Amino acid sequence: MKKKRIMIVILCLLAVIVFGVVTWKTRSAGRKAPDYVFFYADNQTADYPTTLGGKRFAELVYEKTDGRIKILLKSDGELGLESEVIKQMRYGGIGFARISLSQLAELIPDMNVLQLPYLYNNAEHMWNVLDGEIGEDFLKRTEEYDLVGLSWYDAGARNFYSVEKPISRLEDFAGMRIRVQESDMMADMVEALGATALKVTYSDVYSYLQRGLADGAENNWPSYETMRHYEVAKYYLVDEHTRVPEMQICSAAVWRSLSEEDREIIKECARESALYERELWKEREESSRQIALEHGTQVTELTPEERARFREALSGVYVKYCEPYMDTIEKIARLMP
Repeated sequence: MKKKRIMIVILCLLAVIVFGVVTWKTRSAGRKAPDYVFFYADNQTADYPTTLGGKRFAELVYEKTDGRIKILLKSDGELGLESEVIKQMRYGGIGFARISLSQLAELIPDMNVLQLPYLYNNAEHMWNVLDGEIGEDFLKRTEEYDLVGLSWYDAGARNFYSVEKPISRLEDFAGMRIRVQESDMMADMVEALGATALKVTYSDVYSYLQRGLADGAENNWPSYETMRHYEVAKYYLVDEHTRVPEMQICSAAVWRSLSEEDREIIKECARESALYERELWKEREESSRQIALEHGTQVTELTPEERARFREALSGVYVKYCEPYMDTIEKIARLMP
């Protein structure tokens, strides 16, 4: 608790210092200083689609508030792990962030419904859900946890990849150690498929695969390529077991400090940046896939029959995490294109 308070104080002091520097620079340049300066956290690289979407969001907010609100984006996890960022946001230490739904689900269990394995038939199906009433309802649920959901970002579909052998059927998972996000549901998913789940920080995955501490992992094409996992795990199974969207969020403490006009501007900019990010994602996904193939990645497509077996093996995961929400799951199924 003491360390947490110290971190909050440091972040607040840092914000004050940055605000002072920005004020001095803008006044020196003859421009009006912003009324607010906030930090925006992203754990991806500076050229990643979500990061570029966040930058676009910051630019739009600055432009549409006539420079009254300035948002400083920090990428590469500079402001901490996603779990740490969420904690700081709840205290107002960080203003905005792009966070994986899997991390938000650790705080808000209801979110697990949206990332159930094999829930969506394809990307169109997921956007039918998130861009409609269901998606809006889940954005609002963050407000009970000192956060404000702004918009949905794309993170593609997650697939398995392995070091020593390709995975093409359920039995191939036996005896394997598979890295997963720091998410209980993702860990249970892998265990249900017959492997041992390893919760490992994203930045450490390459080392685990290289040193033989993990036999495989699971992620989308851009993450697989960006972190050069193709160098140590060349077998890639396209099974699209989960589509885990990202959420742009704002600290409730920051939100309360803003006028109703500024809140509407921020929501508008968040939605606009989300559409921009989705287009970037499509381009990056194909580019990353091509780069991985050029470096020797061997791709296996999961057959419909095996996909059905995978899903059946995960029936217990559905019951454990989402039994109270079966009505929502049925609504999602009805939105299938």
